[in-house]
Amino acid sequence: MKAKQVWGFIITAFILFNSSAIAQPDAKRIQYPAGLKNAYFGVSLGYINYPFSFAQLEPGFTAESVTVPHIAPRLVLYGYEFNKYLAAQITYMRPVDWVGYKNINGDQQLRTVWMNVGGLTLVGNIPLHKKLSLYAEAGLGVITRKGIYINDVPAVKSAVYATGLFGAGLQYHLNHKWDLLLGATLSPAHAKVKQPQTTFFSAGFNYHLRELSNEKVESVIKSGYHFPKHFINVAYTSNALGYGVNDLFSKTLPFFWGGDAHVRSGVSVNYQRNIFHARKVFALDIGTTAGYWKSEDNKEDFYTFSIYPVLKFAAFRSKKTDVYFEYSVAGPTYISRTLIDDEKTGRHFTFHDQMGLNVFSGKNKNLQTGLRIGHFSNGNIFPDNNGVKVPLTLSVGYVLK
Repeated sequence: MKAKQVWGFIITAFILFNSSAIAQPDAKRIQYPAGLKNAYFGVSLGYINYPFSFAQLEPGFTAESVTVPHIAPRLVLYGYEFNKYLAAQITYMRPVDWVGYKNINGDQQLRTVWMNVGGLTLVGNIPLHKKLSLYAEAGLGVITRKGIYINDVPAVKSAVYATGLFGAGLQYHLNHKWDLLLGATLSPAHAKVKQPQTTFFSAGFNYHLRELSNEKVESVIKSGYHFPKHFINVAYTSNALGYGVNDLFSKTLPFFWGGDAHVRSGVSVNYQRNIFHARKVFALDIGTTAGYWKSEDNKEDFYTFSIYPVLKFAAFRSKKTDVYFEYSVAGPTYISRTLIDDEKTGRHFTFHDQMGLNVFSGKNKNLQTGLRIGHFSNGNIFPDNNGVKVPLTLSVGYVLK
């Protein structure tokens, strides 16, 4: 099975698993849905090493020097505890800065090799003390490397392959929600594609979603704050105001992503369904969208279909108006073109991201208006990943309940 099919299956299955709460009564939206009970998410930061050298250069190429930056994060995108001894997790790891080759064949440039490691591993825990445990993990790793091509000739080849991923470390249980970790992760070398061994030493944390107590559920019910159960809208996208907002949040304030291919205009139909909400501020929705787009440079048409999670934060509440900040990332997406404005965006499987504001107004807060920016890219799970930048998008919709 190709990497595209593996990751598409994993992420789509996760979203559909969590959407099982959709058919449940409203009171159930206050409790974590089945796929989130006993789930966890995590962040680690540490030292990564993969000893790239002149050995990765293809015959006929030389370089003045090779630099290997060593700071890297590793994210637990989704983890699930089966019991206190066994868990499974999906992870993503990449360096902050890329490996650099300087002055290849005298071109006086610094060219970079992009690389990341995705993982699907089982994690075993052995308690050493009430607060301390030893963990070990093993499973599938997917290495993606975007190489260096000069006039379409590879100086360092791109590569995508499956391999083993192994790790071990100590876990300190701060309380029933937070764990602190010290650990090491290893992915073996792959001689055929000239990929060196990857080692990662890190410190970080995991945050666990535990089933809410009956008292907590009752307090949320009694609070009286309204969260729309589901709504539908239509949206229009235009670059008439430029890409300044995209650039602000991808360059000046790096909270989002840009893209080498630019959308000129587009229309989309969107549906969101709430599957969980806290007392007043936080909610989690599952969304779907179908979009038709036209690119900026070559006026090329393409379309997308996405399923995506939406993190919602109530920024303002009044009797007749609620305002939410929304952030969505890594929604599995089908994109009809893989070459847009001469930019190689990867394959037909990609991810959908969006960020913006939604306003619910009217007597019953059933009128929705929104403003957002968007992005499509594959998260570097494929060598080609020149993302798609989606400018300001205005949406108008109606809350169904």
